[in-house]
Amino acid sequence: MIKARALARRFDTPAGPVEAVRGVDLDIAAGELVGFLGPNGAGKTTTLRMLTTLLRPTQGSAVVAGCDLRADPVGVRRRIGYVAQGGGTGPDYPVDTELRMQARFYGLPPAQAASRAAELAEWFDLTDLMALPTAALSGGQRRRLDLAMGLVHRPAVLFLDEPTAGLDPHSRANLWERIRDLRADLGTTVFLTTHYLDEADVLCDRVLVIDQGRIVAQGSPDDLKRQVSGDTVVLTSAQAAAAAEVAGRLPGAHQVSVADTAVRFHVPAGDTALPTLLRELDQAEVELTSVQVHRPTLDDVFRALTGRSLGQD
Repeated sequence: MIKARALARRFDTPAGPVEAVRGVDLDIAAGELVGFLGPNGAGKTTTLRMLTTLLRPTQGSAVVAGCDLRADPVGVRRRIGYVAQGGGTGPDYPVDTELRMQARFYGLPPAQAASRAAELAEWFDLTDLMALPTAALSGGQRRRLDLAMGLVHRPAVLFLDEPTAGLDPHSRANLWERIRDLRADLGTTVFLTTHYLDEADVLCDRVLVIDQGRIVAQGSPDDLKRQVSGDTVVLTSAQAAAAAEVAGRLPGAHQVSVADTAVRFHVPAGDTALPTLLRELDQAEVELTSVQVHRPTLDDVFRALTGRSLGQD
């Protein structure tokens, strides 16, 4: 659904040229929900703006929803939906008017525009709000309206730029459900930028990590985490030395260390290693006080790749 090769964008500034995106390759399959993750200034929004025809690439090529980005930008626009970070609604217009106007912009006749507006309002729980001006909506309600407007023409691909920025936890969780439903119920391909680690972890089939204009890692959240050092297991036992000896025999166990009564080590998958570990500790008559398994985060992945946190600019 999205194929890009060596996509790049340079900005000329008084201080000299700035390479915001430096040769990005993308392959997004139909129906995928893909997260584009990186710190502020990494090139996320610039890449998104190029793929949505809002910014012309300096170099490279892309095909989006079957249309060439350079040769047929109008075709791309007809086949995609785009929800910008700041939203796209006018504060004085009622919800119903916003949805109908958006449908009319895409060429739907008045009767079909009204029908599509009602359909989307029901799907996004906006029916009781149709007469209200958008300025009266809560942040979560406005973002649901933004999503509805992005889907009014049934696009093949929906681009979301920081879709839950500024929302409270309840509204974020609610919007996550809506985004999941897009793929499950409609088969929509979703490409979203985010700097929320939990958002990428919970929502995305696959994550692309960008830093300084280049993609530095990609894969499912679990695959990326396994690339760091696996899961960390911490055992507490009065027989720490004996527990460490047993733990060290586990397949893939490494970096085994002992500090007082605590034994810490890494394994590729802690959840599958734990039953074997507990069985062998029992056979060795080693008693435990506690067991903890810690999974690495996407921030751990980024830190391992770049030496800094995703939260750092």
